[in-house]
Amino acid sequence: MKIAIQGAEFFAHHGFYPEEQKLGNYFLVDVEVGFEPTGPLDEDDLTNTVNYEQLYHIVAGQMKQTRKLLETVANGILDDIKSEWPKVGSITVILKKMNPPLGHKVASSSITLNYKKA
Repeated sequence: MKIAIQGAEFFAHHGFYPEEQKLGNYFLVDVEVGFEPTGPLDEDDLTNTVNYEQLYHIVAGQMKQTRKLLETVANGILDDIKSEWPKVGSITVILKKMNPPLGHKVASSSITLNYKKA
């Protein structure tokens, strides 16, 4: 089973250069989590699944922490998800910086971080 949030938008101050950290930018985050439910789905019990509201709060918490690299932000999201739900089998985090300051029109730059439990 997979649970995902897609296109979560944040204004944050991530960036390698001091100007990026000062001015900030818009970011989009997609997270997909693969897992086996801990109980029957017909029980209609939230504890049997991954709560996407908690998933969003994990992402929001990491987006508030200014970092130089998108990779560091995505890794923080991944680590927090593994900590919250140790039985998760796979995680994909896609983090996009919208309109990165490259001197030319670029819609976004992005990183994708994947985790698969051994």
